Amino acid sequence: MNTSQPLKDKEIDISVIIPVYGCDESLQKLHERLTVSLESIVKNHEIIFIDDGGPEKTWEIIQNIANRDDSVKGIRLSRNFGQHLAITAGLEESIGRWVVVMDCDLQDKPEEIVKLYEKAQSGVDIVFAQRVDRQDSFFKKSASKLFYKVLGYLTDTRLDYSVANFGIYDRKVINAVLEMKEAHKFFPIMVRWVGFSSASIKVSHADRIYGETTYSLRSLIALSLGVMLSFSDKPLRLIIKSGFIVSFISTMYALFIIVKALWSDISVVGWSSIMVSMWLISGILMSIIGVVGLYVGRTFDEAKGRPVYIIKDITSKNI
Repeated sequence: MNTSQPLKDKEIDISVIIPVYGCDESLQKLHERLTVSLESIVKNHEIIFIDDGGPEKTWEIIQNIANRDDSVKGIRLSRNFGQHLAITAGLEESIGRWVVVMDCDLQDKPEEIVKLYEKAQSGVDIVFAQRVDRQDSFFKKSASKLFYKVLGYLTDTRLDYSVANFGIYDRKVINAVLEMKEAHKFFPIMVRWVGFSSASIKVSHADRIYGETTYSLRSLIALSLGVMLSFSDKPLRLIIKSGFIVSFISTMYALFIIVKALWSDISVVGWSSIMVSMWLISGILMSIIGVVGLYVGRTFDEAKGRPVYIIKDITSKNI
């Protein structure tokens, strides 16, 4: 396809946002399948590839695709800012009435966009793609399930590990998400936080053929910690509850010692019990200070007001 009218002069029905890192081999096939699927349901669309600081070859491939297809826009970030900031960059450049967010490795099938769009026409603002049969390793599925369960508890948000970024979102939902100016972003929680009507539909999930996942257990833990600090004060509330519990137990034990001293002989408290108590209380205090310090550090990051991402290049067409 090679349209003659610039995208900025047309009303775009669907924008597809695709952060790209480590899956160069899939981009040509992804573009072909996306084009077929989108042309079957809407008149005008745009596809936005965001090169999140990947190898030089990634940007060359995106440029080649954009040169052949005027509906494609490429954005190159100055370094690797992370998947969710790359998504944000794509969202801010998009102009579609509906916005689809998906991964670049073809595990999110482009053909499923048809089902998502049809469901969106029923009157809901958000349609989540629910991967009922995830084609991932046992470790990745287990780690993902644990990640979303812990994250949901700490952020007081209902999260489904079978639902990630893949879905279709009304423009007003995307505009509301973009109003959230915090530096640390996590798209699935932000979409749920803004509200609006939503639905989930089951989609098939493909095997990973191209590239390897960049999310290790360590990176998932780091992401979970970052999201928790950005979206919830629950750890602070848990610390307060823990403090009350420790205080209550200490008070009960003190009363027990007083009663024992009044009504019977009391032996000298052993060295071991004293040291254990000191180390326990010291550990609790250190943990409390550490958690508070993390929140202070996150507040400091927000106060800097730095841009959350920096664009190095944009393909010249359709701007």
